[in-house]
Amino acid sequence: MELEEKKQLLADLFEVEIEEIQENVILEDFEPWDSMSKLSLIVLMDDECGKKLSGEQILEFKTIGDIIDFMEN
Repeated sequence: MELEEKKQLLADLFEVEIEEIQENVILEDFEPWDSMSKLSLIVLMDDECGKKLSGEQILEFKTIGDIIDFMEN
């Protein structure tokens, strides 16, 4: 999956424009980063990336780049 595809998936998940999905965005300062988006991210990782994501792993994410990196691994 290409970087732009990943960014588009995250933009759709967070209900923001793709331009807001920058790798250096700090999640704790990112308004759409809430409990519902975290649950949605778990589903997205399973459906789109075939990866299991735990709550503990989500807590390790500090930036959008961390999420994108997880999508690649």
